[in-house]
Amino acid sequence: MGSLGERPSSAPPSSVGRVVIDEIRHAPVLGLIVFVPIVILLERIFPDRHTLLFLASVVAIVPLAALLSRATEAVAAKTGDAVGGLLNATLGNLTELVISLAALQAGQYLLVKASLAGAIVTNTLFMLGGSFLLGGLKHHVQEFNRVNARFQACLLFLATIAVLVPSLISEVDQPPALDVSQKLSLGLAILLIAVYALGMLFSLRTHRELFASVSHAEEDEKLWPLGLSIAILLVVTLLVALVSEIFVGSVQAAAEHLGMTPAFVGFIVVALVGAAAEMTTAFSAARANRLDLSVGIALGSAAQIALFVAPVLVLVSYFIGPEPMTLQFWRGAVTMMIVATLAATLLSNGGRGAWYAGVMALALYAIFAFTLFVLPPTNPS
Repeated sequence: MGSLGERPSSAPPSSVGRVVIDEIRHAPVLGLIVFVPIVILLERIFPDRHTLLFLASVVAIVPLAALLSRATEAVAAKTGDAVGGLLNATLGNLTELVISLAALQAGQYLLVKASLAGAIVTNTLFMLGGSFLLGGLKHHVQEFNRVNARFQACLLFLATIAVLVPSLISEVDQPPALDVSQKLSLGLAILLIAVYALGMLFSLRTHRELFASVSHAEEDEKLWPLGLSIAILLVVTLLVALVSEIFVGSVQAAAEHLGMTPAFVGFIVVALVGAAAEMTTAFSAARANRLDLSVGIALGSAAQIALFVAPVLVLVSYFIGPEPMTLQFWRGAVTMMIVATLAATLLSNGGRGAWYAGVMALALYAIFAFTLFVLPPTNPS
């Protein structure tokens, strides 16, 4: 996670309100926080204006994601590397997790799976490509930690294989029994969480010297007090949950009205909105010649989603979903995730970045987005 902007050290915030005002002065995107009460009010007054509610909720989620990012960073910095890394893994993609939980409870599994696949592809192509492009235009050639990039890419590749297996059985069996797919997905979810936990142990404890160059905050950044950060986390999480419920309730009707499918909304819109705060940090770091931080954010966030968020949603679906969710994605989504992972591996293998590498990654992302918009999957599973 990274900084949204520095605050003057002479005026530390003493309340949630002062924190928000102080941050807005240095991160204008947080000015969109006014859309949070607006969308809540609109939902009460115009519950049937689904397109309006959809657009307003999308805008409202952006500043909430930014505040979650800053609060998570502050809490993690106060707890040490091991616990801080766990908190970043748990809370780093909290926006996507809360939106997915709301969709999961509503039984919109297509939206959940599209948002998961889209978040992985968005982080590995759009965020990474944008960082290469913006940093390369200013600094010509930049260097970053190849060890961390390869490590995160390997985790991503493992996760995409785990997603590929349930999808493959749908081609072998005619058709596969639902309980077989559910049992397989449950076992794979537990395995992925275990692998991710061991990966954190490897990178944060036993071999942390290999990852030392990847930092998540500016050295001179003034972090929020721990108690205030926890309070903001709780308040903003509740607001994200409330706005996400409005978003999920309006997305289907709004998508039809705007000529989009829930698959496209989840794959592109939700992924971009949920990662807005992290993108701001990654792009700013690249422009500041800290491409190492940008690569760590992009690939690390994608690995969190693939190995932590997706398996957690499978487990939680047994308790709050209409039926257990599987890791069986439609073939197009699996293909895009695999291609995005391979592209990120190739782009980060040399440990050096330039602007044209960013152009290629962004072009690949545009191909996926345009294809999904024009020819969305008709019956993904």
